[in-house]
Amino acid sequence: MPVSAADPDRLDADLSLPSDADTALMRRLDGDILVLGVGGKMGPTLARLARRASDSAARARRVIGVARFSDPRVQPRLEDWGVETIRADLLSRRDVAALPRAPNVIFMAGHKFGTAGDPGRTWAANAYLPALVAETFPGARTVVFSSGNVYPFTAAPGPGPSERQPTAPVGEYAQSVLGRERLFEYFSERYGTPAAILRLNYAVEPRYGVLRDIADRVRNRSPIDLAMGYVNVIWQRDANSIALRLLEHCSVPPLTLNVTGTEALGVRAIAERFGRAFGVEPVFSGSEEPTALLSDSRQCAALVGPPPTGLDEMVDRIAEWMLAGGSGLGKPTHFEERGGSF
Repeated sequence: MPVSAADPDRLDADLSLPSDADTALMRRLDGDILVLGVGGKMGPTLARLARRASDSAARARRVIGVARFSDPRVQPRLEDWGVETIRADLLSRRDVAALPRAPNVIFMAGHKFGTAGDPGRTWAANAYLPALVAETFPGARTVVFSSGNVYPFTAAPGPGPSERQPTAPVGEYAQSVLGRERLFEYFSERYGTPAAILRLNYAVEPRYGVLRDIADRVRNRSPIDLAMGYVNVIWQRDANSIALRLLEHCSVPPLTLNVTGTEALGVRAIAERFGRAFGVEPVFSGSEEPTALLSDSRQCAALVGPPPTGLDEMVDRIAEWMLAGGSGLGKPTHFEERGGSF
């Protein structure tokens, strides 16, 4: 992206650009695709990627996005991209029952920020809502977005936990996300519903994410807390592509997959990279703890290939966007949180 082109329309087009593998999947995959919780940070570009991959494959299918659409700009934008939309409250049994039945479901609904002040809503969104959906779509191939927060902190830097290691969620948000996984596992076994659980940790793009958080603090000369000294990240387009392609790998019991970059990245080193790009010296506070929230993504890389976007490109893209005046979403990730309170 040229520095002169901090254009949200161009960025969304890039984040939804299908790969050859995405198009090839759409040639093989039968049926429509229902994206539940499409109104969030990743949902619009994922739904658009599915639409564009389907068009490239010359396959006639519907891509349908469902959300409350609390941001009124999202629904017309999706419609302009050829994604059908349905306004619905996914916590309403009536609304969920009225949704069209599709053989492919991507489940992105959930609640994270504000958990500490409203834990009941968090559990309803992250555990009750999945049960409604799983009961309504028995037998549909279902890709479920989850989180690497279900893991305990492990030695840093290091590979992090693999999918075979025990979970140990810290805090009510992470506990409720594990509840989401367990309910989809239960209904997968009960109804023979093939599913894949995608433990994401963390998706980034120029307007949002761990890298944007660090870049903002560097540029504003705000102290960067080093206690969570290492992170995993993945470019949003790469995460979208993996989520789409996991429709082909759904199974009973569900496949569980860590979806993130292939290495632990030092927060200090990331900040110093942004400092060079902005011509400022980062300000740090504290020091690196011996543990961090990390995930081992080697199984994902073996199944669908490693994410093609590396750290250098991510940092360059975010710095270019910011230097060109590109705005952010203003939604910090709180990646440095070590007590599980969001």
